[in-house]
Amino acid sequence: MDLQVEVADDAVTVRASRNAFNAQRRDSFIRELASEGFIPESNLWRSLTGGRGIRWIIDRSWMGFDEMAAAYNRRVGIGTFSGMLLGTALMMALLFGGYLGNFRVVSAPAAQHAAASSGPAALPTNQG
Repeated sequence: MDLQVEVADDAVTVRASRNAFNAQRRDSFIRELASEGFIPESNLWRSLTGGRGIRWIIDRSWMGFDEMAAAYNRRVGIGTFSGMLLGTALMMALLFGGYLGNFRVVSAPAAQHAAASSGPAALPTNQG
């Protein structure tokens, strides 16, 4: 989460990119800012007692937008998705095309069953 603190005369504005601070964390953050000397002590006591010393704004517009980073992320995402899709299609084609091995169950034809059940076949003898 990004924060920006603006101090102007007697008013302090804290801009946050997300609303992730509960009341206890806000008070702790304000105390720390005051102890480090970033904001006047008068704003500290007004904000902790419920006064209007510090204004919190949840806003992302002050952060700016990086066009280059967004374009790079979009290219990487599309490339990753396309690669996964192509890899999946290739594996499916190899698997179902029979190129990765014969995984089919082949049943014996009926004629072989009949010959096998009729008994042993006569063996040729060598008369010589």
